[in-house]
Amino acid sequence: QIDYTGTEPSSPCNKCLNVSWDSKVPCSCTINFTLEHSFESNVFMYYGLSNFYQNHRRYVKSRDDSQLNGDNSSLLNPSKECEPYRTNEDKPIAPCGAIANSMFNDTLKLYHIDNDTRTAIPLIKKGIAWWTDKNVKFRNPTGGGNNLTVLFQGTTKPVNWPEPVYMLDSDPDNNGFINEDFIVWMRTAALPTFRKLYRLIERKNNLQPTLRAGKYSLEITYNYPVHSFDGRKRMILSTISWMGGKNPFLGIAYITVGSICFFLGVVLLIIHHKYGNRNTSADIPN
Repeated sequence: QIDYTGTEPSSPCNKCLNVSWDSKVPCSCTINFTLEHSFESNVFMYYGLSNFYQNHRRYVKSRDDSQLNGDNSSLLNPSKECEPYRTNEDKPIAPCGAIANSMFNDTLKLYHIDNDTRTAIPLIKKGIAWWTDKNVKFRNPTGGGNNLTVLFQGTTKPVNWPEPVYMLDSDPDNNGFINEDFIVWMRTAALPTFRKLYRLIERKNNLQPTLRAGKYSLEITYNYPVHSFDGRKRMILSTISWMGGKNPFLGIAYITVGSICFFLGVVLLIIHHKYGNRNTSADIPN
C-alpha cells in the first residue's frame, strides 16, 4: 500500500494537497517505492479511500437506475432522488446524483526503474467491473446511430466533472454509462474505509513474475480532493490465491464469535457442574 494523500510536508504530493474540483491545471506528483518480493500471478491495482461515507442513506439513494440503464425518457427527466444534482443551468445532469458527481478521478501510472531507466507497466482498464453491472445494469441510450455525442445532447455533465460522460474514454465499448471506472465507482462501499479495483496487470510470461522485486515509481495526476474531510488516499497492489483475495473481516469475525462461544460454554459447564445435580425438592418433615 502506498499512501499518497500528501498531508506530510515531506511527501512529494504535499504540493497537491489543496487541489480543488475546479482546478484548471492538474497537479502531478511521483512517489518512488521498492517491492521486496516479486508478484508471481496476476496483479490487481486498487485505489483506497478512508473516512469517505458512501454508506450514507441520502448518498446511496442519490442515483437514477433507469437513466443508468439507458432509458431515453429518464435521460432527459431524471429522478427526484438525484436532487440537488438533478439539473444544472436548466439542463438534466447525466449521470445524475451525488454518487456520480463524486466519482474518483485520480490517474495512476506505474513504472519499473532499472538502472535509471523507467519502463511503463501495462495497466488494463477493462474487465474490472462485475459482468452483471457491465452487461445488464448499465447501458447507454439507444438511437442516433450510437453516436454518444448526439445521444447525450440536451444534457449536461455532473457539476464536479471536467468532461461530459461521453468523453470518459475513446474506446466506444468503454465510454458513457458503460465506462468500467464509472461502474466500479457506482457500486457503493459499506464501510468508510474501502478500496475499489482500478486496473489489472496480467502475467505475460510464465517464466517471469508479473512484477519482479525492485524499484518502482507511482506517477499520480492528483485531481481528487480529500483533505477537506480528513480523508486519505492510497494505491494498493495485490494478488489472489486459490482461496481468493485478502479479506480479514471474516477471519476476525469467526475468531471473535468462536472465542465468545467457547468462553460461555466453559462458564455454563461450571454452572451446570456446580448447581445442576442439586436436589431442588423441599424436604418434607414426618
